[in-house]
Amino acid sequence: MSEERKTIYLCLAHMSEEGWEQKYVKEAFDTNWVVPMGPNVNAFEQDLQNFVNNNSDGSRLDRTVVCLSAGTAAVHLALIGCGVKAGDEVIVQSFTFCASSHPITYLGAKPVFVGSEKETWNMDPELLEKAILDRKEKTGKYPKAIIPVALYGMPYRIDEICAIADKYGIPVIEDAAEGMGSRYNGQVLGTFGKYGVLSFNGNKMITTSGGGALICRNAEDANEIMWYATQARDAYPYYQHTAIGYNYRMSNVCAGIGRGQMTVLDNHIAHHKHVQDLYKELLKDVKGVHLHCQPENEKYDANFWLCTATLDPEVKIIGQENAYKEVIKTAVGGAAGVIHAVDSATTDCQPNDNIEALRVYMLSKKIEARPTWKPMHKQPVYEGAPIYTNGVEEDIFKIGFCLPAGPYVTDDDVKYIVDTIKEAIID
Repeated sequence: MSEERKTIYLCLAHMSEEGWEQKYVKEAFDTNWVVPMGPNVNAFEQDLQNFVNNNSDGSRLDRTVVCLSAGTAAVHLALIGCGVKAGDEVIVQSFTFCASSHPITYLGAKPVFVGSEKETWNMDPELLEKAILDRKEKTGKYPKAIIPVALYGMPYRIDEICAIADKYGIPVIEDAAEGMGSRYNGQVLGTFGKYGVLSFNGNKMITTSGGGALICRNAEDANEIMWYATQARDAYPYYQHTAIGYNYRMSNVCAGIGRGQMTVLDNHIAHHKHVQDLYKELLKDVKGVHLHCQPENEKYDANFWLCTATLDPEVKIIGQENAYKEVIKTAVGGAAGVIHAVDSATTDCQPNDNIEALRVYMLSKKIEARPTWKPMHKQPVYEGAPIYTNGVEEDIFKIGFCLPAGPYVTDDDVKYIVDTIKEAIID
């Protein structure tokens, strides 16, 4: 492969071929709607509602969507919508990105982490019920909300989770930020619980550059969320506030991008599924490498936002003897922004040496592979938080890695990636 080969990134949404994004963004500037509201926001919300309310069998739901500045903002407002206050506890999946749990702390509430089951890598229903009962025994009250996460786009065991939540009267906030377009039993993720979170960050299925949305069960809940998202202003001719609000509404310009992106959403989902199938075929005979696939159950229909795999601990990788020998000085693995310097190259919970060596080797071949999410209960910031686990997510973190799957990833790219994995393995 030539030195000029582009770096193959994990997942990067691109513009529609027809250029609809430019049309809608231009309209925003031409009409001077360069603010966190406007015609594009309303139209994007309607487009999203049409998508999420459409079941595979042709039946329709009646959910309402509110567009916001980020998926993190959507989690925050969903918690407020569930009545979460300082001192409350919220159950959240541990195997996830920090945006699933950080908003709990914004409200002065406390996260209670629940581990994963082996098949989907998502929240284990048995551990969930154990956590609910134990928290009730220890604190005298039930947690105020439950947040399952569609890890890498994989549907969670929503039937079992919702049944447990209903049994104890606890609302469910679905974090489907990575699961845009994933379905369970033909129904779009994010439409089962009281609220559903979507993300349009630059690396998601579709992007508005940044941004997110909250799926609400009805218009009344949506209006309340929108009130909080626009500084919680009361109906007076001057500014009066009876609650703390936030500046969380999506801008008209970003929404214009989103409207254009909706025209390619189905194509993006189909492409990710195709890439998953190609990885499955090309990796089937690679000893020690195991692609993570959805359960063999017709209810599961993952978008495969990222294709993930595990590497057996005994598999040796070129350069493995040098893993974790140098302190990282710049952001890697898809990280963005400013990072704090550290004194040590290692922590008490990290991927195995062969996983780190594979990441480094693939990067040398212009392929961006990443570790899986580090479980939140192993993050220093959550030291001492309650955790209910069988250790599944910690084990996966040690042996798991993510492969490029975005719209720019071609069949030739997938073949090159698999060939590089084979090349990295020492026989």
